[in-house]
Amino acid sequence: MRKFGLIGYPLGHSFSKAYFTEKFATEKINDCSYDNFPLTTIDQLPDLIKSDPYLCGLNVTIPYKSEVIRYVHLLDNEAARIGSVNVLKIKRVKDKIKLLGYNSDITGISDSLRQFIEQGRLKNALVLGTGGSSKSVQYVLKKYGVNFTLISRKRDGDILSYPDIDSGVMKGADLIINTTPLGMFPEINGKPDIDYNLLGEKHILFDLVYNPEITAFLRSGRERGCSIVTGLEMLHSQAEKAWEIWNSDRF
Repeated sequence: MRKFGLIGYPLGHSFSKAYFTEKFATEKINDCSYDNFPLTTIDQLPDLIKSDPYLCGLNVTIPYKSEVIRYVHLLDNEAARIGSVNVLKIKRVKDKIKLLGYNSDITGISDSLRQFIEQGRLKNALVLGTGGSSKSVQYVLKKYGVNFTLISRKRDGDILSYPDIDSGVMKGADLIINTTPLGMFPEINGKPDIDYNLLGEKHILFDLVYNPEITAFLRSGRERGCSIVTGLEMLHSQAEKAWEIWNSDRF
């Protein structure tokens, strides 16, 4: 039995176990299982891996996408450039264990935004948040030549704070991406502190939060005529990429 799972904390918001459990059942993959492993600290990771010799792959979510790198023996080039890992492949050779780190968020973000990129609608973006998921978003935007401004709680150099987002900043943005956990279950009424009255039909809102699928952030944008992209679309894409990584001969 090959075992896979998700590490992060907390994990009450996650759909990954349900997604892979359904996938295994639908595709009649009978030799695999998927479980949640809520780690209160990333330092618990080595013991988790040593405790089960059948564990061969893990997804990584908040807040460990950057912290987990210190336990990775070999990093995929894109994950290394970004400084964020959300997929671990566990290689066991005799009594030695090696962790290989990848980032499937890149695929999920690219697939979610592809239609707008192909339509030529993305010129300028606001990226809300500067954590591990934000790094993946920044990488994809750079790849496709989309200019972006980072927004954080505190202003720092080129990084703006939320009070800095005035009508001019909002007017100049085609895309606004929430990479923070604001609005995630169970705090479903939370949303980034921007002036939603400044939104209109030209704006595209993308939320990396996927539980609930329509967050308060996306709902506020949709009410004002914005195009919206849910985090669930990204989840499905990056999950399939993770499955491909776990089953490939890479590294």
